[in-house]
This record gives sequence, structure tokens and C-alpha cells, in this order.
Amino acid sequence: MRIRFVLLALLTVFVVGSASADLLTIDRFVSMTRCSDPQISPDGRMVAFVASVPDTAANRSNTDIWLVSADGKVTRKLTNSDAADYHPRWSPDGKSILFVSTRSGTPQAWVIRVDGGEARMATNISTGVNDPVWSPDGREIAFYSFVFPQCKSDSCNSAMEKAREKNRVKARVTDGLLYRHWDTWKEGKFNHLFIADVETGTFRDLTPGERHDFPPFPWGGSGDYSFSPDGKKICVAAKMVEMEAISTNTDLFLIDVATGNMTKLTDNEAADESPSYSPDGRYIAYRTQRVPGFESDRWRLALYDTKKGTHRILTEGFDRWVEDYTWSRDGKYIYFAAVDNGNKGLFKLDTASGKIKKILGKGTSSSLAVTPDGKTIVFVRRSFDFPHSIWKISTSGKHLARLSHFNDAVISRLDLNSAEDIRYKGADGATIQAFLIKPPHFDSHKRYPAIVLVHGGPQSAFIDAWYTNWNAQVFAAAGYIIFIPNFHGSDGFGQDFINEISGDWGGKCYIDIMKGFDYLASLPFVDAKRIGAAGASYGGYMIDWIEGHTDRFACLISMAGPYNLVSEYGTTEELWFPEWEFRGTPYENPMEYERWSPSNFVSNFKTPCMVVVGERDYRVPFSEGLQMFTALQRMGITSRLVYFPDEGHWILKLQNVKFYYEQFIGWMDRFLKR
Repeated sequence: MRIRFVLLALLTVFVVGSASADLLTIDRFVSMTRCSDPQISPDGRMVAFVASVPDTAANRSNTDIWLVSADGKVTRKLTNSDAADYHPRWSPDGKSILFVSTRSGTPQAWVIRVDGGEARMATNISTGVNDPVWSPDGREIAFYSFVFPQCKSDSCNSAMEKAREKNRVKARVTDGLLYRHWDTWKEGKFNHLFIADVETGTFRDLTPGERHDFPPFPWGGSGDYSFSPDGKKICVAAKMVEMEAISTNTDLFLIDVATGNMTKLTDNEAADESPSYSPDGRYIAYRTQRVPGFESDRWRLALYDTKKGTHRILTEGFDRWVEDYTWSRDGKYIYFAAVDNGNKGLFKLDTASGKIKKILGKGTSSSLAVTPDGKTIVFVRRSFDFPHSIWKISTSGKHLARLSHFNDAVISRLDLNSAEDIRYKGADGATIQAFLIKPPHFDSHKRYPAIVLVHGGPQSAFIDAWYTNWNAQVFAAAGYIIFIPNFHGSDGFGQDFINEISGDWGGKCYIDIMKGFDYLASLPFVDAKRIGAAGASYGGYMIDWIEGHTDRFACLISMAGPYNLVSEYGTTEELWFPEWEFRGTPYENPMEYERWSPSNFVSNFKTPCMVVVGERDYRVPFSEGLQMFTALQRMGITSRLVYFPDEGHWILKLQNVKFYYEQFIGWMDRFLKR
């Protein structure tokens, strides 16, 4: 299922086995630092960013704010707390940095001077602060908090939360959908947008009483609200629909900061999100989709003219999804990231002509920021053979250089093979892109076991990136050839290719995977009798489907995958997803659900399979995995259930991640190395 998957890389991974000096062992990997969220100072001389250091004993990562000079010569730590310090934002005058910290017990906004001194707490709201941003004059900040809409004061929110905690009755009562989402029960709370005075800490709710989320829950963030350059208005995305569970419709709203008056800017019945004012305030850029109910429609970039009240799509001729983006300081260009042929590259858009130029193609780029002179982009970059780091590149596409160097000593000692980009023919003769990664000390004269990794989404892709739960280098270091196909439905190969998986979950994509199996088995260094497969979310579904349709794999691993499409529909939360994918509800179109449900092919199950579930997974409820495991056991098939009571759709806690990799590699070794 959709995870914006991309398994969004957090925390750590590790490998079981040899402690050789050039293998990716647990100690070496845990020592790595993950860098994120680069922010350029107003004068362009410094970059603030977040560095996360995993602490396995504490079962979490510790995050702090760091500074690096734009030329990369000077790096220093700005905050030093055992608590989490993150989300740095430069003050308009460049003298201070606003950030979020949990050092007071709850996430609050803090401010620290760049030239030294202690940080001071700028807010104290019982429900906590998320993603604060400065007003243009530096006197206020905007943020959002998860609150009870009936409360008119913070004391009310605090009292209600304490009463709930003390109440020995833990029953939950709901009168409608959505009542839980991904890994969180909403329990009558909503995201509200707030304004706070930086000096006094006084704050007010800009959306009081609203029973809709400003910004959308749970995915919204600071990228979903933007101050006008004069500070008088905030443009924010919200999902104000009658039944949120069946709609993808988000819209943009303009809120007057002084009065709280709200004006709706978009009337598109699909999604409109990620607003950002142009530097002169004339335009609001935003991402938009055109097909209501389809979460994987192409994300286009559009402009709203604040003077004329008109909308214009800038990227209609660009057949890729526009993701992270940022304005140049002169407003002439917008720089953005987009997945393209197995990579997430950087692109430059001329706002006047609409012309688009690729700046960087290889690897995965995100979190873009542009220097005031418009000459340099600073961003986060990662790849299959290098973890998250801060990089820079000229806006002309030259002078690519890394600014953060935390992991150099570790990476320099490791034998990490780069991913080979290959092509083969899939269903209907379509060209399928895939990655192949060889193990350390690869010997072309040997025959290796192999693992096929199946991505989630399904409208997503495995791109050239350093992943957390599905790190290809970890599996390769355990002695495997890793094969990663981007089958029909994958992002980055045109919208038509994406669309072909809807209503065809076990069709062309399954053929693509099996033809990939043929390609892999034909390689002289692969043992065709020792090939396993693993996948999560939609990838877990495909493993369940493979279980009932072929016995060519030696073993399988299914994580968080839909097994019974009818029961999954009744227990998931984002109903727009299955209703689009299977052309209606199970009672409107039962044949479509029955046709593609792995539960209807249990009699064909033969392959040893491990099933991984998280109890807090509300996207694909863990009962799906339990049903799959029960079927395997009743069919007498060697199988294992790995159940995490404290995880959701992803495995995030460090010790759980560690245990997960032990189980994963141990299961593969059991069947592929005997």
C-alpha cells in the first residue's frame, strides 16, 4: 500500500555475520550519522542542518543542530542536548535559529543565537509545537498543534488530556471516519494552525473550533503553510471535506493573520498542497493533482496569481511527479526534485517560459534550499552506496560537492558496490528498469544466492537511495546478489506506466517480476535454485500473490501486506485507495476484490514464508499478516510470524530494526545458503 514509501529512511540498519574490516557490520553502521533539513542563512554564508546519531542502547537517535560554512571548510555543533533538537529555521536577520526541542519534556519552539549563548524556550503549549516558521519581520512564528477543537484555551486542552490519561476506562468512541490514521488514533483531535509571539510566548489559534486539519493530518508540515512576504496572510493546505476517508481533496486557504478570516483559493476536487509565496508576493506556487480520488495522479506544479486570482499549471508537459521545491530569491526560477528512471533528480523551472532543465540525475535528492545569489542549491543526497549527507551543486549543474563528512571514515573502509542500472523486457514487451547490487568481494566465477526486493506503493519505486528497513547494502553484505525491479505502476517512468497497475494488482507487475526472475536466473554468477523474494506494503501483497502463483522462489518474506482484500478494506483507513484501485467497494464490485485477493489462492501455497507485522499498523492492519500466517500454517508450510506490538507500517525503533534484520537475513540464510 502507499507509504510515500520510500521507506523514508530513519534511524539505523545492520548486518549479521562477518566482522571483516570491509563489511557493513552492525558497529560500523550504527556509528553513521544521518544528516537532514539543510537551511541556508539569509546572507548565504552558512548552512544549518540536523545530524542524527543512533543510540542503540537508548533505542533512539539523538538529533542536534549543526552549522557548516557554504564552502564546507568550517563545521560546528550549535546545540548539544540529550533531548531531540531539530527543524532549524534562520531568523530573518540571520542572528538566531528557531528550532524544535523536547528538552522541556514536550516539543516546543526554542531560539538560539548563532554567535553563542544558551537557547531559550519561545513557546509553552501543552499539546506541543510542530514545524514552526518565522514571520517575515521575525516577531512571530507560525506552527501547528494537535488539539481538541472544542477547547478555547491551552488549559482546556491540558485538562482534557490529563483526564483521558487518568481515566481507567480506555474505550474509544467514534461516530465517523477517519477515526485512526497510519499509526495514530485521532480521538477527536485535529491539527490547528497557531501564531506565537517570539518574545512573550503568547499564542493564539488561527483556526479555532475547526474540525478539519490545518495542515492535513498526518502528512502535513511546514511545507503546507507559507507566510506572505508582508506577513499579513498565511496560505495553508487543509482537507475540508464531509468524509475524509473517501476523498483525496485538499485545498488551499488564505488566512488573515490579524483577523483569522479565511478565504478558499482552490476549487479543484483533487489535491492541492504545498503552497509557497514567491519572494515578491505576487504568486503562490503549489502542487496539484487533477484526478479526484486517485492519490497517485501526477503531481504538477501550479501558480496562483494573487492579483488576478487565476491559476496556471507550469509542468503540464513534464511527465514526472514534482516533489520538494523552492523558489529562487529573484522569483525567476523554481528548483524541484522529481523521481526519474530510478533516481530522484534536481530540476530547474523557468517560471516565465515554463522550460525545465535537469541539473542532477543520479542518486536521490531532497530538501532543497537556494543561496540568495541564486548560484547554488544545497540539499540532502543519498544513494545505494552512501547515506544521507548535505551536498551542494551550482544551479548550472556543475561543482557537485559534499558539505557534511560525518560518515567518511566508516564508508571509506567498506566494500560497497554501486548499483548497476539494467533494463529487460517485461509484460507486453515493456522495458523494465531494475537495479542489481553485488556483494562485497564479488567473484564472477562463483554462483551466489540472490534476493528480489519488491517495492511498496504500489505507485512508488525503489530509487537509488540509502534505505532503512530495506537497505540493499545490508543484504548484499550478507553474501547476496540483490535484484530490485521497478515494475508496472512504478513512479518515474511516466504517468501512463503508473496508471497501469490500478485494477491489475497481480497482472502485469507480477509478469514483470517473474521476467526479472528469468533475467536474474540467467546470469552466470547467480544460482537459480537459490533465489528468494521479499517485500513490504504492496510489496508484501505481491509476496502473498507470488506464494499462490509460483514455486520458483526458494523462500519469501512478506511484511505489512494485504492478504484478504475484502477484510483489508473493512479495517484500513484511507478508503479512497482501495476504492480507486479496485473500482469501488467490495459490495459494489466484489469480483475485482476476489480476483486479486491472495487469500483465494491458498491451495497453491508451497514456499517457506516469513510474515512480519506491526500491531500499530492501521494502513494495512496486522490482522492481514495474521491471516496469511494462519493459512501458511494450516497448509503445513514452513513459516514464521514476526510480530512487533510497538510498531506501525514501518519498523522504526532501533532495537526492533536490529532484530528485524537478524530475522530477515537469518530466514534467507536458512533456505538460500544450505
